[in-house]
Amino acid sequence: MSSSQRPTALLVDFDGVLRTFDASINAKIEQRYGLEPGTVLETALEWDRLLPAITGRITRAEWLATVADTLADRVGGPQRAAELMDEWVVYPGAIDPQVLRFVRDVRAAGHPVAVATNSTAEFRDVLESFGLTDEFDAVANSAELGVHKPAKEYFAAACALLATPPSRCMLVDDIDRMIRGARAAGLTAYRYEPGDDLSYPRRAFGLPSAA
Repeated sequence: MSSSQRPTALLVDFDGVLRTFDASINAKIEQRYGLEPGTVLETALEWDRLLPAITGRITRAEWLATVADTLADRVGGPQRAAELMDEWVVYPGAIDPQVLRFVRDVRAAGHPVAVATNSTAEFRDVLESFGLTDEFDAVANSAELGVHKPAKEYFAAACALLATPPSRCMLVDDIDRMIRGARAAGLTAYRYEPGDDLSYPRRAFGLPSAA
C-alpha cells in the first residue's frame, strides 16, 4: 500500500472489538431464571426493539424495560424480569488491551481516531466508566448522529467528525455487514476477530507490529 493510499484516520468499533464479553457470566444468570444462555441479548437485539435505542429515540433504561416486559411471562412475572435485568446489566465487559494499544499508536502517529458504535444516548458514560474519554478524537455514536451503522449517512457523518474524507478512513469492526457498508460508503475496512494482532491495519497506518 503506497503512502498516497494509506488511511489517515481510524474508526474503531466498540463492542466486539475494543470491548469484549465473557458470555458465560451472564449465561449463569439467565440459567438461574430458567432461560437459555443468550436469551436476554437475543431479545435486546431484536431490530424493532433495538432501532429506537440506537437512534436516540428512547433511553437505554426504556430499551431494557421492553426486554424485561417481553421476558416477564417466561421468568415468573414482571418483578422477576426486572430482577433479571438488574443482574444482567451489572457485568460491564472488559477492554482489550491490544486494541487499545493500537488506538493509542494510531493517535501517537498523528492520525485521528473515532470510536464508531451503534449505541444508546448514554454511551459517553460507558467510555467514562472505563476511563476512555480522552482516548478518542471523536465519538461517532449512532444515537447522537441519528443514523446507525452501516448506513452510508452514518459513515459520512463519522468521517466528517474526523475532518477526513471516507477514502482516507479505515473502519475496524467485527461484523461483516458493517465492513460491507463501510466499503460501499468509500472507506477501507478490516474485519476484526478475537485475538487478532491487528498486523494488517497496523501496516496500513505505517505502524510497526505490536511486540
